[in-house]
Amino acid sequence: MKQLRRSIYDRKIAGVCGGLAEYLGLDSNLVRLLWIIFTFAGGSGILAYLLCWILIPEE
Repeated sequence: MKQLRRSIYDRKIAGVCGGLAEYLGLDSNLVRLLWIIFTFAGGSGILAYLLCWILIPEE
């Protein structure tokens, strides 16, 4: 059973993108690139990242 967890191995800051990539079956660099695009497009990416950092448990 898949569970959404922050990665402890594939992390740059907090492991949020690495954990999402593992959960969705995507490349972590693609998730990071998409996150950056969303941050610059609307600005809510930073707030979303901080919330995910707080709410998603670590592996």
